[in-house]
Amino acid sequence: MSRRRSDEGERFRPRPSAPKNRGQPFINSVIRQANKAGAKSRKGGNRPGARLGRGHVAARFAGQSLAPNARRVTIKTRLVNLSKAGKRSTITHLRYIEREGVGRDGEPGRAYSALSDDADLAEFEQRGRKDRHQFRFIVSPEDAVELEDLHRYTRDLMQGMEQDLGTSLDWVAVDHWNTDNPHTHIVLRGRDDQGRDLIISRDYIADGMRHRACELATDWLGPRTELEIRRSLQREVEQERWTSLDRTLQHEAEKGLIAINKFSEPRLQRQRLLLIGRLQHLQRLGLASEQQPGTWELQPGAEQTLRAMGERGDIIRTMQRAMSGQQRELAVFEPGEGASPIIGRVAAKGLADELNDRGYLVLDGLDGKAHYLALPAGAELAEYPTGAVVEATGMGKARAVDRDIAALAEEGLYRLDARRIQQGETMNGREPEDVVTTHRRRLEALRRAGIVERLGEDVWRVPADLPEQGRQYDRQRTGSITVTLKSHLSIEQQTRAVGATWLDRQLIGGEGIGGGQGFGAEVSKALQQRADFLVEEGLAEKRGRRVILARNLLATLRNKELAKVAEGITAGTGLEFRQPADGDQVSGIYRRSLVLTSGRFAMLDDGMGFSLVPWKPVIEQRLGHSLSAVVRGNGVRWELGRSRGASIG
Repeated sequence: MSRRRSDEGERFRPRPSAPKNRGQPFINSVIRQANKAGAKSRKGGNRPGARLGRGHVAARFAGQSLAPNARRVTIKTRLVNLSKAGKRSTITHLRYIEREGVGRDGEPGRAYSALSDDADLAEFEQRGRKDRHQFRFIVSPEDAVELEDLHRYTRDLMQGMEQDLGTSLDWVAVDHWNTDNPHTHIVLRGRDDQGRDLIISRDYIADGMRHRACELATDWLGPRTELEIRRSLQREVEQERWTSLDRTLQHEAEKGLIAINKFSEPRLQRQRLLLIGRLQHLQRLGLASEQQPGTWELQPGAEQTLRAMGERGDIIRTMQRAMSGQQRELAVFEPGEGASPIIGRVAAKGLADELNDRGYLVLDGLDGKAHYLALPAGAELAEYPTGAVVEATGMGKARAVDRDIAALAEEGLYRLDARRIQQGETMNGREPEDVVTTHRRRLEALRRAGIVERLGEDVWRVPADLPEQGRQYDRQRTGSITVTLKSHLSIEQQTRAVGATWLDRQLIGGEGIGGGQGFGAEVSKALQQRADFLVEEGLAEKRGRRVILARNLLATLRNKELAKVAEGITAGTGLEFRQPADGDQVSGIYRRSLVLTSGRFAMLDDGMGFSLVPWKPVIEQRLGHSLSAVVRGNGVRWELGRSRGASIG
């Protein structure tokens, strides 16, 4: 009996066969199921929250097959909180990455998705408006040029991510070929296929995705050869940036000291001469020193210095490309105390930090130099056309309005009183109402920043060091720099333009602007051509070498342009144009803005007619709303929603 049972046990013992599919799909299926079940991962287990979210199990398995000769891929990631980033954050970023000149042959970038080579960015932005967050990636394979088909590579990578994360993903991507390292921008919605918030584990963001990208590139191109690896490292020996050789030196250092006898170990023997050569180059840069034979020390802060040197090198190459071989002294604008304003022509623009949409301008300056200008956060590159004239100033000094408020305060209290302001020394030729408006607007901004406190109607508590606190507030808000668009037209376009131009203001100022070389010399020539045009129009007279300009030249030119533009609006709408005089108050619905030679103007429609009033950035959010404005010379004081006190000077 027992033998029979034993035979039956042998007869029915299960013998599982190997899985039919031994490839990656089977492994991914196991990982996905383990991920859903919450299997534990050793990797990153000591970090709080490392296992929170999808992909923490996949991150443990990803990269296990990668050898030292695997292809390398760099991935930069940014998690964007959309409620804090603002309503236009997504569409602005999408417009940046699909901008002109980023395609393989200099054409605009084209967005694509998992299923389409021509993704609709507006529709993608619309789908994600209610998302809590969004992921933005820059995927940069070291051998992107050899991969060639970045569309397919990106789709395969995102498909692998879907398997790792256990959900389908909604994404768009744009390939950029306008740099030395072709790369792909990917925007991923923060929702899974069930409409829930997509939470990706920290481990997967840090390592898992990059390992998958490396595996994919290695699968496509094969492992790097010994020759490729050695040539890559040889190029790093004398580079002035943070390199993989530096990372190896940093890893081998003990209390800041590096013993070169370690380089004879098998794992470092192939790099021995390269590492020694790198140390010698760092010594020439003042970033390393040989304390005794065979023992080297890396200087504290070497990594930060090398990264800064790498960024500076990128800036220099950017400026050289922008000037197209024209001889210019290169300078980086450093705002601060004593920094002189810079006026110049926009020679080039782009993104210094593509992940965070931080832009830059290269200005061909009046001083004969080329200036690199890092724009403050939130600045729109579209506001500064190539060829436009701009002025950059630093925020080194405290604002005059803050000094005036502090001077009028008594025992820490400031009372907003037009008569008292008029008795003081803060007028500078302005109307008391305009000064009151300026003070009120500034105090409201400082109140929101927690610097001043409103105690009652036009009564404020202000700190004794208000000018300094106001200066620090401005530095944090604008990045220590203010960029003002002087004219969206190039100087060539300004010479015969109908309207008040930047060149006209220079002729009136008579400050001898221009001269020298480069843009300065071109300005001198353009000023002469503009003067000849004004003579033709009867708005100037030549007396020998002198040019006598007509009185109220700017107002005359501006009014001529506005009248011409108004004719077109009247023909299209049937509304009568009403040109406000100095001191007039105009009201109406803000319909649209117009960018003219004389500046930017807002169209106010009162139902029977319309007015064109100087525009200010603050009213753009009030498009379609009823506004009032008081016109004073070339300026305007806006009153929002007709409510008293809510005015913008």
